[in-house]
Amino acid sequence: MNLQSGWQSEFEIARACLEWQVEMGVDEAICDAPIDRYALDPAPAAKTPAKAAADPPAPTAEIDPVADAESLAATAHDLDSLAAALADYSHCELKLGARNLVFSDGRAGARVMIVGEAPGREEDLRGRPFVGEAGQLLDRMFAAIDMARDHPDIARALYITNILPWRPPQNRDPSPEERAMMRPFVLRHIELAAPDILVLMGRISASTLLGTNDGITKIRGQWRDVAGRPALPMLHPAYLLRNPAAKREAWADLLDLQARLRTTQ
Repeated sequence: MNLQSGWQSEFEIARACLEWQVEMGVDEAICDAPIDRYALDPAPAAKTPAKAAADPPAPTAEIDPVADAESLAATAHDLDSLAAALADYSHCELKLGARNLVFSDGRAGARVMIVGEAPGREEDLRGRPFVGEAGQLLDRMFAAIDMARDHPDIARALYITNILPWRPPQNRDPSPEERAMMRPFVLRHIELAAPDILVLMGRISASTLLGTNDGITKIRGQWRDVAGRPALPMLHPAYLLRNPAAKREAWADLLDLQARLRTTQ
């Protein structure tokens, strides 16, 4: 072993350590007086009770997101104020990752109100529900019974919204907590839009508004009641894109809807 090179290496290490201590603010190598590390610590001085200990702070009441949603939705007197109330709602973290609040599309006052599930990528970008591939199929489905979101005849127009106004990450299903938060807003939306008939488009919409865990393929086509109005659960267009054979059931539901509209004119 080369003793000189070893010594130089130890010297460089020691110097580097010393420079580091200087950079950290060390300015003394030893204290002014020796310290007996084995001596017992003196008895600690008695602590004076703090006033805060005598008067503990009052516990903070937890905010119920659903109750807050109900209160906020109830203050909305028209659709514009409901959209503003949704934008102000602070308990749903989905809004932090969404580009736009997707409130509605179509004609307010239409006889048929479609309630979908949640915005997808295209809906989030454009701020309108059902504008992607599934939305294009939706338009073709209702065009087959002479209805459209922009139909000049209000009796044949559609009004469209979703359970959630913000896109979930990666288009995942809305959580039960998210759906519970948004339900009061959707119910108030239905009251303000005042349609004759509701179409519950897809599993999430049907389960949220009907309070059932039954699958959409089981309950589709079965008329129910939501907010005092007849409601028809239907297969979501996205489901039909994945399962084209199910379009036969969707067509039967559209014809049933058309017949119901004729009998309630």
